[in-house]
Amino acid sequence: MLSRAAVRALAGARPGATVGRRGLHATPARLGGYHYPEGPRSNLPFNPLTRFFYLRYIAFCATGFGLPFAIAVWQLNKSKS
Repeated sequence: MLSRAAVRALAGARPGATVGRRGLHATPARLGGYHYPEGPRSNLPFNPLTRFFYLRYIAFCATGFGLPFAIAVWQLNKSKS
């Protein structure tokens, strides 16, 4: 990989060669923007503003964290009996 300065120097050594530079004039915002809604909580697949969201969230996290430990205890006790 060559740096931009090296590419420019090599391009200057060859007559008629130019180095293209990407212009940021065609950004998505100028092309019409995104078709998705913007703002806080608009990109979440759930609604955190419901009444009992915190209980479901705590249950989800406790299940995900505790399940491997519960499986390990079950496997260790299974071999004893």
